Amino acid sequence: MTDNIAAPANGIHTMVPREHMHPSARKLRDAYAITPGAPLFRREFGFYSLEAWATQGMPQDVPLAQLFAYDEPGHLALGQLGWCEAPFVPPFEVRILEDRGDYEVEQDVAGRHVLYFKGRREGFMPEYLEHPVKDWKTWEENVKWRLDPSAPDRYADLEERMTIAQEAAGEGFMIQQNLIGGYMYLRSLIGPADLLYAFHDMPDLIHDCMRTWLALADAVIARHQQYVTLDELYLAEDICYKAGPLISPAMMREFLLPYYQQLIANIRARQIDRRRHLYIQIDTDGYAVPVIPLYREIGMDVMSPFEVAAGNDVVEIGRRYPDLVIIGGIDKRVLAQGREAIDRHLEYILPTMRARGGYIPTCDHGVPAEVPYEDYVYYRKRCVELGG
Repeated sequence: MTDNIAAPANGIHTMVPREHMHPSARKLRDAYAITPGAPLFRREFGFYSLEAWATQGMPQDVPLAQLFAYDEPGHLALGQLGWCEAPFVPPFEVRILEDRGDYEVEQDVAGRHVLYFKGRREGFMPEYLEHPVKDWKTWEENVKWRLDPSAPDRYADLEERMTIAQEAAGEGFMIQQNLIGGYMYLRSLIGPADLLYAFHDMPDLIHDCMRTWLALADAVIARHQQYVTLDELYLAEDICYKAGPLISPAMMREFLLPYYQQLIANIRARQIDRRRHLYIQIDTDGYAVPVIPLYREIGMDVMSPFEVAAGNDVVEIGRRYPDLVIIGGIDKRVLAQGREAIDRHLEYILPTMRARGGYIPTCDHGVPAEVPYEDYVYYRKRCVELGG
């Protein structure tokens, strides 16, 4: 007779009991479960405003979470697979290529030639002059070998990172594998304009790039899954602009979705806790509504950040897709338009979305420097009042 030994409730083999979860983990899981009426998780997308706020009286010795009533993070991101740039090991050498007086051209870690203001790297949008992949020759000689999944440096601190991840899982934190998505990856290799031609002119090269992406992502995630069960796969995509997607549905189905489907199938087959739901999140700027049905073909159930300037209305999207977890959708521009505008905007979104559930309000990108510090404090106060 075989004894039935229950798997330990350590967040790896089975889920931690709710009463043993860290409060932020419990609150975030309620959001992902689309729990109607649950208090809204409190966080922000990011900031371009902190330097300006320092001159407007923002305390410099108080954590942002305390200043703005944020929740502690409810997840742990495993990383190691890039975000806006491909995860090269080794990275390209950063070096100045050209002096142009007030400007300089630098080769960055992703192999791009970038025009910057001399001595400045933050606070403005640089101009990308050249990308590392131009053809098969440049791909194979300069780039592909930097994406080798067996490179020892990729795993140098694996045990240390996984110890932290296992401890987080034991408190119920969502274990998130974040990585550069296929479109963002191809764009970082080839460049946004040249990539659009490459889909047509060099489809075999695009597929080889994507096979390499899949092999690397699959290998690194497989190593992580030896230690933890994943709760979320989070892909940085940025495939849309103001009017909609940058490539057609047919191109997405040919060049992106099959690789996503294979990666997701492999991840699910390796999960230590086979009963765990694997959330799939897609991050894209621009008008995202047209691609929602496409990404649902791979199982997407979370999307962000829903830029309002591009026409995204999270209240309407929430009605159309009641089973979609929505993150973002607060118009960063409104925060610079005064408190009456802030009130109107939040009163339109937050009560409805809290009643629906499955919504995490954040600005639809980093908070711009034009937003006054005191008005951002007011915005956060109203978020707490309306969001619970």
